[in-house]
Amino acid sequence: MILIAMGVSGAGKTRIGEMLAERLKCTFTDGDAFHSEANKKKMHDGIPLTDDDRWPWLRTIRVAIEEKQRAHETAVFTCSSLKRSYRDILRGGDHDVCFVYLKGSYEVLHERLATRTGHFFDPSLLQSQLDTLEAPGTDEAIIVSIELTPEQIVDDVLKQLEARRVG
Repeated sequence: MILIAMGVSGAGKTRIGEMLAERLKCTFTDGDAFHSEANKKKMHDGIPLTDDDRWPWLRTIRVAIEEKQRAHETAVFTCSSLKRSYRDILRGGDHDVCFVYLKGSYEVLHERLATRTGHFFDPSLLQSQLDTLEAPGTDEAIIVSIELTPEQIVDDVLKQLEARRVG
């Protein structure tokens, strides 16, 4: 099984992804590590990425997912996965890839980004990410509110994941 924590910047993908990986006793990989230096520079400079910037990044993450699948490993990844077409690339038609959409309001996200340090993402890009976001429905993702505590989010994700396996 592959889980992908998704959402706009500031949603808590890294923290929740790390916590999920710890609870599932599996590896964690941050999708930001696959961004090219050019992509990181654009985001640092407040320039929104285009689809042409994202396609190679998404394909690189997909290769990493396939490596985990070939090794029959459970793994947790993070990736903003803002559009359905991006999620389709990451999913690759596989039924064992599950998205976890960390959903939050502009106000909560903006506040988080305003206090975050040490990240290359320029907080002024939040609105462009929200404008790009094609929020998944429950048919495509486990959806959790970022207004819960991280522990509650992880518990909720695992509960919904178990319900999907049983159902």
